[in-house]
Amino acid sequence: MEIKRGTWVKMEYNLNEPIAERKTKTVYKDGDKTIKLFIENYSKAAILNEALIQSRVEESTDLKISKLIEVTKIENRWALVTEFIEGTPLDVLMKEHPEKEEEYLKLFVDIQLEIMSKKVPLLNRLKDKYRRKLAEADIDDNTRYELLQRLEGTKNHDKLCHGDFNPSNVIIKDNGEYHIIDWAHATQGNASADVAKTFLLFSVNGQAELAEKYLNMITEKGGLEKRGIQRWIPIVAAVQLKKGEVEDRKTLEKWVDVVDYE
Repeated sequence: MEIKRGTWVKMEYNLNEPIAERKTKTVYKDGDKTIKLFIENYSKAAILNEALIQSRVEESTDLKISKLIEVTKIENRWALVTEFIEGTPLDVLMKEHPEKEEEYLKLFVDIQLEIMSKKVPLLNRLKDKYRRKLAEADIDDNTRYELLQRLEGTKNHDKLCHGDFNPSNVIIKDNGEYHIIDWAHATQGNASADVAKTFLLFSVNGQAELAEKYLNMITEKGGLEKRGIQRWIPIVAAVQLKKGEVEDRKTLEKWVDVVDYE
């Protein structure tokens, strides 16, 4: 089709097949595309920032991720359109095949270590993000001060950190190839913080035993210091405690403790 100069072409998408629903967005599948449709009045800056993060990871690494196609508006709501990855989320495979838990956990750890081996220099710095989040966290001032001091004492690194790395964000295709999705929270910084976040994601999901297995495996395979990761856990837990209703508040509050986790 020939497009005349000056013509604005808007893609139309089919929203008849929802595949996930969250508080701020609904995700749809439309053929070979995924449409993440946000609620009305959702922050435009947040949408564009997510698109920018996705693009920078896509352009700066050789990681297998779903490619960004466009940012658009559908019925006055912002939407991000990406490639749809045909496959099964790793968390589903782990539930369906508990006898393969060790195998799947090893794959999960290997993928995270691959992510951490990459650098994306233009991403925001994790330490700066956490400094802002701690300032806004729903914690008492003494705890805030102690955690900010702990944050300032952490080493400055520039490793790629996914920010929400859990098995549901790893898609396994039928041929065994994997893709990593949902890069909205990616930063560059200390990899121990990202490991601490994944540990907490397992913990708040009622998978305490799996969380410990994960922590032991990634420290052994990645040569990471467990104590360094443990020092990040209260910080990472605290930044999740925003004012207002927070899911898993009791579990997170348990970890917001300046005494080192043992």
